[in-house]
Amino acid sequence: MRTVGPALVVVLLLLVGWQLAVQLTGVRPQILPSPLRVAEQGWLNRDDLARHGLSTLGVTLIGFAVSLVVSWAVAMTVDFVPWLRRALVPLLVGSQTLPIIAIAPLMIIWFGFGLLPKVLVIILTTFFPVAIGLIEGFAGADRETGRLLASMGASRWQQFRLLRLPGALPRFFTALRIGITYAVVAAIFAEYVGATSGLGIYMSMQKNSFRTDLVLAAVLVTALLSVTLFALTYLVERLVCPWLRAASAGPSGTRRG
Repeated sequence: MRTVGPALVVVLLLLVGWQLAVQLTGVRPQILPSPLRVAEQGWLNRDDLARHGLSTLGVTLIGFAVSLVVSWAVAMTVDFVPWLRRALVPLLVGSQTLPIIAIAPLMIIWFGFGLLPKVLVIILTTFFPVAIGLIEGFAGADRETGRLLASMGASRWQQFRLLRLPGALPRFFTALRIGITYAVVAAIFAEYVGATSGLGIYMSMQKNSFRTDLVLAAVLVTALLSVTLFALTYLVERLVCPWLRAASAGPSGTRRG
């Protein structure tokens, strides 16, 4: 609670300020609805928001899962074939210069309104941070320990499994948290450009109907999805890397700092 408490206080103050500003200025709900109106209309339309939210969540998880598989495959290949690092890393960096705002409509044109274009947009958005995090994590393994394992007859694969893989996991989970938030945004944007369901197309329809309150309600659902997925990465990290939690605790079992 001490970790999230200050953030909750700030959010509460912003909501109170927003509510007071709307009431004092008398601005129309089509321009800026109050937080209470957003919550009320969101609750009244909870079935539609839930249906579109689940669609977005499904697309996000599928696209990000594929991105993780590709990222791990590329990073492991680069680790075992070092010269590929010089060949692929500049291409990975260059891929981030592609404007998604221009690529997403092309994906819709090429592949239609199904699942594939949305998955491709998510992969293009999330592949770079995860792949680079893994590549840098593998490369950052302690060289002296690597030489010791080699002198003891450890194979390249054994050195990877015992040294480089565990050492790369902290960077991987940092990249995972960045990637999962990007994945939700990418899914929303892909749906906004063209889809039959999802929060992106829902926002687009409500915007065209001047239902700003429902647009903001969908934004709130999007934020909740992102925060939930972000928080789940910490749970996965604790399950996969319990030694990291132990290493960050002091001698008496309390967390350092």
